[in-house]
Amino acid sequence: MNRRAFVVGVSATLVRSPITARAQAVKVYRIGFLEAGSSSANRLFLDAFQQGLRELGYIAGQHIAVDDRWADGRRERFPGLLGELIELRPDIIIVSSTPGAQAVKRAAKPIPIIFVAIGDPVGAGLVASLARPGGNMTGLSLAFDTGFFGKWVELLKEVVPRAVRIGLLWNPQTVVAPPATGVLDVAKAMGLKGDSFTVTSSEEFEGAFDEMSKRRIEGLIVMPDILTVGQRVRIVELAAKHRLPTIYGFAEFGRAGGLIAYSASIPDLFRRAATYVDKIFKGAKPADLPVEQPNKFELIINLKTAKALELTIPSSLLQRADQVLE
Repeated sequence: MNRRAFVVGVSATLVRSPITARAQAVKVYRIGFLEAGSSSANRLFLDAFQQGLRELGYIAGQHIAVDDRWADGRRERFPGLLGELIELRPDIIIVSSTPGAQAVKRAAKPIPIIFVAIGDPVGAGLVASLARPGGNMTGLSLAFDTGFFGKWVELLKEVVPRAVRIGLLWNPQTVVAPPATGVLDVAKAMGLKGDSFTVTSSEEFEGAFDEMSKRRIEGLIVMPDILTVGQRVRIVELAAKHRLPTIYGFAEFGRAGGLIAYSASIPDLFRRAATYVDKIFKGAKPADLPVEQPNKFELIINLKTAKALELTIPSSLLQRADQVLE
């Protein structure tokens, strides 16, 4: 090789090498984040997810880019928001709520999907089984079962020990297992009478609470889903207006002024979703990653609301609370 050819070859190598090295060393993953609620109310869920990523060494702007979309409690928004995310060509999608996960499953089959806080992933048709999901979806379940339902009924009995007739407010369009009416079966087994009150839109809440008053309901349990959670401030206000002691199946109701809320910790589930992301980025397939159950729960008691209802919360219950709001 003559001197001129050697110099040209070395120069070309020096020009290409840094660019090639950077391209090989840095991979910025794009994550689509689709949440059922509003950014103003549920930002803590995205914060918890990003915290989980940071704990695993993923730094925004260096290793990951997160594109977030918010349905504001309206299931009809999922297809459009999902279309926006798919256009951004994400490497993975994080989604909350059963309607959200079902929408993603229909539209984003090639993309790995992690769902968070789903009541019944198998019953909703998202996975074949909890142990072996199959397909391109896996994630974290809320694990609603009769044990969970029994806890809500027990809390209501502790707060309103003389209550005989209780109500269940729920959305029949949601998918939970066992069926939400299983709460009433548990209540009956505990010697209580129960009535079911269904809502499928925000316009139906006032009428439902009026009907509860007519039937002399003495305590209420509210099942969580995209509709009731999205309308939690209004539900809490209606419960206060009707002076109805209420147990909520989602912790954010307690922070919104609800009397007592008991549920799996949703922020913790979002934080744990980051571990699935890490495994998939390292080559694992969603089909082979078992659906995980909650391992952290929250009991929130709002003493201000208790005082307004002229209720005395037993000290034994206060001692068990994770958070007491005054």
